[in-house]
This record gives sequence, structure tokens and C-alpha cells, in this order.
Amino acid sequence: MAESVLVTRALTKQYGGTAALAQADITIEQGQIYGLVGRNGAGKTTLIRMITAQTAPTSGELSLFGAEGERALAKMRSRIGSMVETPSFYPYLTARQNLEYYRIQRGIPGRRTVDEALEQAGLADTGKKLFKHFSLGMKQRLGLALALMNRPDFLVLDEPINGLDPEGIVELRNLLLQLNRERKTTILISSHILTELANLATHFGFIDQGHMLEQCSAQALEERCRACLELRVDDPAKAARVLEQVLDIRDFEVLSGGIIRLYSHLDHPERITRALVESGAAVYGLDSRGANLEDYFLSLIGGVHHA
Repeated sequence: MAESVLVTRALTKQYGGTAALAQADITIEQGQIYGLVGRNGAGKTTLIRMITAQTAPTSGELSLFGAEGERALAKMRSRIGSMVETPSFYPYLTARQNLEYYRIQRGIPGRRTVDEALEQAGLADTGKKLFKHFSLGMKQRLGLALALMNRPDFLVLDEPINGLDPEGIVELRNLLLQLNRERKTTILISSHILTELANLATHFGFIDQGHMLEQCSAQALEERCRACLELRVDDPAKAARVLEQVLDIRDFEVLSGGIIRLYSHLDHPERITRALVESGAAVYGLDSRGANLEDYFLSLIGGVHHA
């Protein structure tokens, strides 16, 4: 059984009378890439700040690598690398000088770690260019290099794609996949670029207005977003028999409310409705369905309202 890297139980953060995060129960296991999906202000950064000890929870529990309590959590956080928004760097230092400062401050052994982090983040050739002259994308890369410098077991990234050009986004994706594959690095990444999370994450958490709406694996999400024909019938049991015995269709599911979803024979809706009607099953509607990650998220938040 995989080790639980992060577990939260009813984790809550309130500011005044407003809950930035409310009763969040989350489990991230070793080796997962967990994509945190939510709009700006949904609670993503609040959650990440509590994981990295930048803010304290109002209530609830949090454990890292099975450890709880302030002293044990502080020790386990040495195994985390994080980038929350754009880190603070010294404007009149180069990329290498900034990382060397943080390496010494944090007691990370070996100067080679700076070179390795710069190379991984695509900043090995910045030379004497000062941080104040960096583009937004270069600043994001340096923040990523800082997060990687201690060779973390758990990498926590808040909107790391911001400011990156398309080439930089692909490079970041490949780097994270490589770290996950070769070092078994567990990754929590939030982003509003949902198509990029879809190319990366093994698991998803959907958050809105401080509430975790749903959590699922990428495989389960793919199933939910599969293209299908959605039938609304008067007698689902009879319709299911027709699909199996007359049309030899097996890839379907029967839902409540007289709804049947078919995942095969999508190009022949007229054949399906004809067979059902001829067998005495009334068909009230037939729709083509299918969604990407963005569509699925919008369908979640569109039907959920919290006081």
C-alpha cells in the first residue's frame, strides 16, 4: 500500500467570518501527481500555504508522511520543495547567487545542487544577468529551481505555469513527469490552465469557494468525460435488454431518472432508437455527451452553491 504523503481532515482556514478553506479532507499518496483545480480565490493558495507552514489552520488536522504535531511536521517539511506565487529574490543578484544564498541559509549541502537546479529549470545559461532584469517566465523558472534545490520527496507548486511561453510549459511538464518517474517525486500542482493539468495529473481535486467539491483519479475522470450517447427512456430495464440482446451492445450504464449512457456505437443513434421503439421502449430524448476537464469543472461549480 502506498505511503500517504499528505492527509488533511476537516482542514479549515477562516478570515473573519469567511472560510477561505472549509472542512477539507484530502489524501495524496506517494508517487501521485495531484492537480488542484479551481478559480482564482477558490482556496488553492490557502491550502498550499497551510501545507508549507506559511499560514496556520483555524481548525482541522494535517499530516505529512504520517507525521502530526508541530515538531514532527517541521521535520517532515524539510522533505518538501515549494513554490507559492513568485518567491522573494534579491534584484541585484544573479540566478546563481540567489540560489547560493538560499542554499547556505537553508543548510543544503553541496554547491553542485545549485548547478543541478538551474539546469533543471532551464536557467543554466543566464550568466551575470541580474534578477531585476528577468522576465516573468524567468522569475517563475528561478522559483522552480529554488523548489528543486533540496531534491524534495514532495513538490508543491502554486500556479507554476504563469508567465511561461508554450515552449516553457512543455519543458516544465516534461521535467515534472521525469521527476515523478525517475525519483518517484510526489507532486501537488495548482493551475488555472486546465488543459495542462489534464496532460500531467494522475489525480484531481476540484475546489470552489473554499469547498472541495470532488476528488478522483485521472482514470475515473476520463470515464466521466467519455463521449457517449445519453438516452432518456420510460423503462430502463427493458431498454437495457434491447441493447444487449438485439443490438449486442455491452458498453453502457444505467443511471437514475431513466437515463442510459452508451459508450459505443456512437455513430448510429438512429439504429439504436429504432430498435428500442420497435421493442416497445419509449425514447424521450437522445443527446451526445462528452466533456474535457474545463467543461467538467464548470459543470461542478455550476450546480453547487455554499452559504
